[in-house]
Amino acid sequence: MNSQEGTGPYTSPYTSNVRIDARFSPRDFVPNGNLTKKAWKRAEWVRFEHDMSGQRAYPEADTQVAACWTAAYVYFAFRCKYSTLNVYEGEDPAKERWELWNRDVAEVFVNPEPARVNHYYEFEVAPNNQWIDLEIDKDKTPFNDAGWDSHFEHSTRVDARDHVWTCEMRVPVASMGVKAVRPGSEWRINFYRADGPGDDSQRRFMSWSTIPEGKTFHVPTRFGIIRFVK
Repeated sequence: MNSQEGTGPYTSPYTSNVRIDARFSPRDFVPNGNLTKKAWKRAEWVRFEHDMSGQRAYPEADTQVAACWTAAYVYFAFRCKYSTLNVYEGEDPAKERWELWNRDVAEVFVNPEPARVNHYYEFEVAPNNQWIDLEIDKDKTPFNDAGWDSHFEHSTRVDARDHVWTCEMRVPVASMGVKAVRPGSEWRINFYRADGPGDDSQRRFMSWSTIPEGKTFHVPTRFGIIRFVK
C-alpha cells in the first residue's frame, strides 16, 4: 500500500503494510486510564505478544492497542499483561523522565508526514504514569530531542490482581505540525513494549510491526499504517 499521493512512479521506502484503523470520536475526552469508554468499545484493537524480530512469543506480556481521533487529537489505548512491574520508584511522575525506556513502558512512534521517513515523534508512558516525549530526526546527531514538548496527556491504571496495566494517551496533532486530522488520511506508526527486570539481554522488547533485525525500535521503514476513518 502506498501512503503517498503523487502522479509519477513511486517506490515506497516502507516495508511493512500492517494497518490499524483509528475511528473518529464525536467528542474529546481526558485520559484517565479507564478503557471502558465508548470510544474504545467501538475501536479496532490490534495485539502483539512477540519480540520485535517476530521470532519469540511472550504470552505473559500480551499487548493490545487501539487508536481513535478528533480533529485536534489522536488518542491511544494500551492494555498490557505483565508478570512483575519494573519502574523508577519514588520519582515525580509530573516530570519528564530521560531514559524511561530502561524500565517498563508502552511506546508509540508516529510519523504524520510519511515522505520524511527519518522524522517522527516518540511517546512513552510507564505503568506509574512517568513519561517522555521526543522529536526524532535520524539525519541528525543526536537524533532524539527531549527538549521538544508535545504537551500530550496520559494516564495509567494497574490491576495487580489480573496483572494488567492500562494506559491512555492524548496527543495534540498541532504539536506534530498537523493543523487537523483529515478522514481518509494515512500516517505511519508503530507500537512497542519494553517489559521486565534485568539488563537488555533479559528484558522483553516487543513491537506491533516486526523489525527483522531485532536490534532497535528505531527502524522507521518498518512502521505500519494508521488510517483515520469516519
